[in-house]
Amino acid sequence: MLSKALSAYVSGINANLVEVEVDISSKGLPHFSMVGLPDAAVKESRDRIKAALKNVGFQFPLKQITVNLAPADMRKEGSSFDLPIAVGIVAAEEIIAKQKLSDYMIAGELSLDGKVKPVRGALSIAIEAKRLGIKGVILPAENAAEAAVVSGVDIFGVDSLPEVIEFIAGLKTKTPHSVDVGIAMSANHFYEDDFSDVKGQEHAKRALEVAAAGAHNVLAIGPPGSGKTMLAKRLPSILPQMTFDEALEATKIHSVAGLMNEGQALLAVRPFRSPHNTASDISLIGGGQYPRPGEISLAHHGILFLDELPEFKRNVLEVLRQPLESGTVTVSRAAATVSYPAQFVLVAAMNPCPCGYYGDPKHDCSCTPRMISRYRSKVSGPLLDRIDIHIDVPSVPYKELSDGRSGEKSESIRQRVEAARERQLKRFKGDKIFANGHMKTRHIKKHCGLSGDAQAIIDAAMQRLGLSARAYSRILKVSRTIADLDGSDDIKTQHVSEAIQYRTLDRAQY
Repeated sequence: MLSKALSAYVSGINANLVEVEVDISSKGLPHFSMVGLPDAAVKESRDRIKAALKNVGFQFPLKQITVNLAPADMRKEGSSFDLPIAVGIVAAEEIIAKQKLSDYMIAGELSLDGKVKPVRGALSIAIEAKRLGIKGVILPAENAAEAAVVSGVDIFGVDSLPEVIEFIAGLKTKTPHSVDVGIAMSANHFYEDDFSDVKGQEHAKRALEVAAAGAHNVLAIGPPGSGKTMLAKRLPSILPQMTFDEALEATKIHSVAGLMNEGQALLAVRPFRSPHNTASDISLIGGGQYPRPGEISLAHHGILFLDELPEFKRNVLEVLRQPLESGTVTVSRAAATVSYPAQFVLVAAMNPCPCGYYGDPKHDCSCTPRMISRYRSKVSGPLLDRIDIHIDVPSVPYKELSDGRSGEKSESIRQRVEAARERQLKRFKGDKIFANGHMKTRHIKKHCGLSGDAQAIIDAAMQRLGLSARAYSRILKVSRTIADLDGSDDIKTQHVSEAIQYRTLDRAQY
């Protein structure tokens, strides 16, 4: 007998329909074969399914069993096909009605005792089921919350294989899992780190406020222990609150990567990813034999923090250049070519020299000019060209550290940031960009016009401070953001003056 169940495989962050066809014939010797480009994990499902059916009281058919995963020209990977194949075998044996299988998309891994284990990409599967007009999705109970944020399709969380069979057979009723999106968004929107914890560093905090308001990439330069990492960890708390669409995109990526907590419905806080400086280029941008999202995609709509920037391998840093420009990364492998979103704010930190104390009034620097030049040259010009703000983060005097007063809270800063972002959204309506940091040349020409006095300040800075040519457009972008924070339609001299202060590495004397 022939049966057909519906499932899905995930490519990139999107799911695609798979028809699980099961044919059972009593002619010939018992045999179990699987076709449709299954990988090793899918092929091993035969033994898991056989043990699971036996241990829940079903007799595994000693017949010729052929399983086809269609479309047959796309490679299938992972253990999520265990459950639909097992249900297909039960339907082919006419234990349950085959017609009802077309109402549900099924995914889940089976343990040997028939329990259903969680899978990756549940949210993407639910979105695809809705797109295809399928009535419901049967998923492991641990995945039900994240899938239930998709409206218009019923999500049924299950714990065991018998529960699935009884539900499809109509012997047991189940209530679709429901999630209050508003509660999920508000319940998860909490940051442990707050800017009020930071003592001193007012200049650096102001620079990060500007970076958050315009989605500008930042490079912090300072001696060890000056607070570069502390400041970076608090940057997500002043970014605008995530919209539902942003949360949905970020959740899809984390779901595919298997990073969602059990029962978590949405990732409603800005991601903060901080890979170690020994990370490979593949771990950063994604890939592998069967591509998986990398750190830059996991930081989508959030922060990618690279501490000790010059200690990263040169080839690892260079792969960031294209994603920083386009906001996406395309990974091409022999098995597949997939694209992942990668719209993030890069925050990098480095010491001013190998010993870390160049320019520190309290410590002597032991580095020669040649050592300092070699150390900084590890970060290429093209990468620095994509970083709008360079800031000095000096050591904090003990007097400021011992001050018992708290600084301004992140919530207050975020309100100013959100007001500036609102101005930018109105300005770029229809341009498919959402912040000043994403402006191209044509946008700069249109929205960053300067008065005579402001232009004179930039001209003087270019000549007297030795600013590079690439710094010019960066100064204009940052000036536009500072003006937005100030509620000004025009870029004034004070806005340009402040933006010039954020180009530390472009100054000739540094």
